[in-house]
Amino acid sequence: MKIGRKFYSVGVLLICLIYAGCKIPKELQVNKVMPIPASFGNAKDTVNSAQIKWSDFFSDKNLVSLIDTAIHNNPDLLIALQEIEIARNRVMSRNAQLFPSISAGGGLGLEKVGRYTSQGAGDASAEITPGKIVPEHLTDFLLGFHASWEADIWGKIRSSKKAAFTRYLGSIEGKNFVVTNLVAEIANSYYELLSADYELEIIRATIQLLKSQLEIVKVQKEASVVTELAVKQFEAQVYHSQSLEFDVLQKITENENKINFLLGRFPQKITRDKGTFSTQMPAQIKVGVPSQLLNNRPDIKQAELELLATKCDAKAARLEFYPSLDITGTMGYQAFKPSYLLRTPESLLYSLVGDFAGPIVNRRAITAEFNTANALQVEALYNYQKTILTGFAEVSNELSNINNLEKLYSLKSKEVDVLVKSIDISNDLFKSARANYLEVLMAQRDALATKLELVDARKRQFNSVTNIYRALGGGWQ
Repeated sequence: MKIGRKFYSVGVLLICLIYAGCKIPKELQVNKVMPIPASFGNAKDTVNSAQIKWSDFFSDKNLVSLIDTAIHNNPDLLIALQEIEIARNRVMSRNAQLFPSISAGGGLGLEKVGRYTSQGAGDASAEITPGKIVPEHLTDFLLGFHASWEADIWGKIRSSKKAAFTRYLGSIEGKNFVVTNLVAEIANSYYELLSADYELEIIRATIQLLKSQLEIVKVQKEASVVTELAVKQFEAQVYHSQSLEFDVLQKITENENKINFLLGRFPQKITRDKGTFSTQMPAQIKVGVPSQLLNNRPDIKQAELELLATKCDAKAARLEFYPSLDITGTMGYQAFKPSYLLRTPESLLYSLVGDFAGPIVNRRAITAEFNTANALQVEALYNYQKTILTGFAEVSNELSNINNLEKLYSLKSKEVDVLVKSIDISNDLFKSARANYLEVLMAQRDALATKLELVDARKRQFNSVTNIYRALGGGWQ
C-alpha cells in the first residue's frame, strides 16, 4: 500500500512537470534585415579601398608613424583591449559551468546535545567500543571532497556559453572599430595641422606685402597724394592680418595637443612635412558595393554578433522553464576523534544525490526574464539595421562630398589666380595714381580670404577621403 502511494506521488509530480513544460512560450522569430541597395549610385566596381591596410593607404611617412604610435599607446584602444580580456574570461566562466565543480576541505566542530532528546538518549546508551560510551562533549573532524554538477540536458548552459563567445567576438570587432575611428581622427587632425601651417605662410606673406604697401602709402601721404585716412586703413589691415596669425598659431597648438593626446603622450611638437599639403594629392577611393560594408565595417559586424548573442540569451531564458537535473556528491572521512579519522571503512562517508526539479510557482519571474531577453533581441535587430543604414548614408554623403569638393577646389584655384593678378594690377594702378587705395585694400582682402578658402577646400578634400575610407570600414587592418 505504501509503495503504491509512493508511485502515486511520483506520478503526480511528473504530471505537474509535464504540464508546466507544455505551457512553455514559443521562441520569438525576429524579422530579417532589410535588403540593401546593389550599388552606391552609379558605382558598379567591386574593388573596395577599405581592404587596403592603413599603412599603405596613407603615403605621408610622418602620418604613418603617428598612427603606428597611437595604435600602441592610445588610451581608448588600451581600454578596448581590456574589454576583450573581460569577454574572454566570461567565455571561460560559462565553459566551466559545463563541468562538475569539485572542492576539497576539512572541518572541525564541537557539539553537546540535550540528554533528554532522542539523539542525547541514544548517545548515552551507545558504545563506540566495548566499555566506551559516546562522550557528552562530542567533537567532529571532517576531511573530504564535495562535488556538484548541473547536467546540461536541454542545452541552457551551452546557449549561455555561445552568447558569451559571440560577445567575445563582438568585443574584438569593437576594438577594430576603435582603431578605425582612431586612424581617421589622427589623419584628419594631421591634415588640419598641415592646412594651418599653410594658412600661416599665406597670412605672414600677406602681412609683409601689406607692410611694404603701408610704407608706400606713408610716402604718398607726405607728398599729399593720399590722406591720413589711407594710412590708417592700411595700418588697420595690417593689424587685422596679424590677429589672424595668432589665431592660426593657437589652432596649430590645439591640433598638436589633440594628436599627442590620441597618441597617449604629453604635448610636444608634431613632426611633419609642411610642403606635402600643397603638392600631395588625396588618395583615390574605390567604394565597391554596399554589401561589402557587412564584412568591412567593424561596427556592423559587432552589431550582427550582438544580435546573435541576444538570440542565444533568449534561448537560454526559454530553457529556464524546463526542469533541471542537479547532482551533488560528498566523499571523505569523519570522526569525533583525530585518531579515528582515517580508519577505513568505519570513518568513511559518502553521499550521492540527484535533484530533478522544474519551476511551477515562480514561472512569472522566469516569464519576465524571457520577455526581457526577447525585447533585447528585437532591440539588437533594430540596432543592426540602424548601423547598416548609418554606414550606407556615410558612404553616400562622402561620395557626394568628394565630387563637389573637386569642383569647388578647381573653381577656387581659378579665383585665387585671378585675385593674385588683380593685386599686381591694383598696385601698378595705385602707383600711377589711376586707382585709389581702397581698390588696393579690397584686392588684398579678397585675395587673402580666397587663398584661405582654397586651403580649407584642400583640407576638406583630404578629410573627405579619410572619412570615406573609415565609412567603408577601412583602417583596422
